Amino acid sequence: MTKNIAKGQLSAEMLILIAVILAIVAIVATQLIGTAQKTSEKIEVQSAAILEKTEQAVKGKGGDFCVDDIDCQSNSCNTQEKSCT
Repeated sequence: MTKNIAKGQLSAEMLILIAVILAIVAIVATQLIGTAQKTSEKIEVQSAAILEKTEQAVKGKGGDFCVDDIDCQSNSCNTQEKSCT
């Protein structure tokens, strides 16, 4: 009889150990997901800043050739003369 009780106790201890390990894995996974989300947000902000700087660098200054308002830094294109104002 004592052998059966010992096996049952070992099984209960193993279940507790497995539960603890799963809890640790869940905590680590949650932290990794949180870190990934924060990193993603930072990358998104940096990408937006780079895109904005690139757009400003590409847009024409006064007198430069343009087709539409979006082509100019001033957002004003003289479409008849095809130049930024």
